[in-house]
Amino acid sequence: MQTDVATPSRRPQFGLQPTLAWTAMLGLVFFSLLCILAHAGGLLRLAYPAGALAVGLFLFRRYPVLYLGFAWWLAFLTPFVRRLIDFQSGWVDPSPVLLAPFLVMMLTGLTFVQHFPRYLRQDGLPFILSAGGVLYGMLVGLIKYPPTAVVVPLLNWLAPILFGFHLFVNWRSYPAYRQNLERVFLWGVLVSGAYGVLQYLIAPEWDRFWLINSKSIAFGTPEPLGMRVFSTMNSPGPFATVMMAGLLLLFSSQSMLRFAAVGVGYLSFLLSLVRSSWLGWVVGVVMYIPSLKPRLQMRLIVTILVMAICVIPLVNMQPFSGAIAARLQTFSNTQNDVSYNQRLEGYGQILGDALAEIPGNGLGFVLANDSLGSNDSGILSMLFNLGWFGTIPYLGGMILLFFSLFRGTEGRSDPFVSASRAISLGVFAQIGLGSSTLALSGVVMWSFAGIALAAQRFYRQQQLLSEVGSE
Repeated sequence: MQTDVATPSRRPQFGLQPTLAWTAMLGLVFFSLLCILAHAGGLLRLAYPAGALAVGLFLFRRYPVLYLGFAWWLAFLTPFVRRLIDFQSGWVDPSPVLLAPFLVMMLTGLTFVQHFPRYLRQDGLPFILSAGGVLYGMLVGLIKYPPTAVVVPLLNWLAPILFGFHLFVNWRSYPAYRQNLERVFLWGVLVSGAYGVLQYLIAPEWDRFWLINSKSIAFGTPEPLGMRVFSTMNSPGPFATVMMAGLLLLFSSQSMLRFAAVGVGYLSFLLSLVRSSWLGWVVGVVMYIPSLKPRLQMRLIVTILVMAICVIPLVNMQPFSGAIAARLQTFSNTQNDVSYNQRLEGYGQILGDALAEIPGNGLGFVLANDSLGSNDSGILSMLFNLGWFGTIPYLGGMILLFFSLFRGTEGRSDPFVSASRAISLGVFAQIGLGSSTLALSGVVMWSFAGIALAAQRFYRQQQLLSEVGSE
């Protein structure tokens, strides 16, 4: 396999190198743009995921670092591409376009198969346990439902685990992967945050079209100043999770672009009105600061103060302050919070049924007449889909994962490691309020956990080499 994983230079690189890889990626971009301009959305619905998978496979084999960035940008932008296609060529749900990022991430299943025996008794056990729980749910689902009903849930459950495992086992490439993730999320926050603010102010026609046809009442009204921001992503929840991760990473960024990213990032993050992600961000910050050396703590506190100076005037400016302030007030006034009360009532109605699921219903299960929505709780989703037989290894793998994450001290000298741990825990902390371990939110959690574990192995190896060299 040709590698592009040598430790990168700190000097900025402006050329699109390697040429062959960028030709493949830009080819997909220009082909998609051409189809949209030519109103050939029907063709693009199938060509887009097929083309993304072909490019992803090429990058996976030849340019692994670029593959990582390509997969993330697909996750960030594919729902936006879907909305443009539907706006031009008619509403289709479910849309095959949305499969693209998860099909590309499933390529890391090749890494899982290759390294499974070696890491069974090593630090890879959390990923293997959780993947085993998902595969159990898949088998039950295939017995009970048509295979087509199991495909999308399998991608949502399994792709995040495989993607995180891929980052972990490629620990030797940690410096290059770290730089790639920092760059991807810097630009991701900037682009998605800026579009999110624009979406709130003008409500583009394709976003209004999607909101009307999806009948997602909880996402606001299809008019300017009426939407809960979801930016280029599929709904406010995954968008807020991605922004939470990016904003935590920006604390350690040295790029001058970080100040622009912070402004639009925090504003759109708050306009998403996703309280669980707001709480996840607080959990992340609380975990992040104490894990650093005192010198880095002071630098981080100064950075937070500078960011606050940039953000607070924007948040208190009309027309943004009204929606944000009203949502913040729900933390102290739960009696009039319809969403909170519905969720509480739903838990009371179906929690007993969920706890009684021993074998589970399998992936593809949809709870009939669900006032809460099994997707509104990761705990209920686990119990209904996996049962206790699948939930025990799946949840046990995650608990073991966090135990492994926080036993090392690498984060005290590497802020990226501390941020990665904080991001993973911040996402996991939302499990009672949403399916935070699945789909794009799950990719965020498992990926940053995977790269934090990779950092542990990388620094241990560096220390061993240093000790050998000093003898």
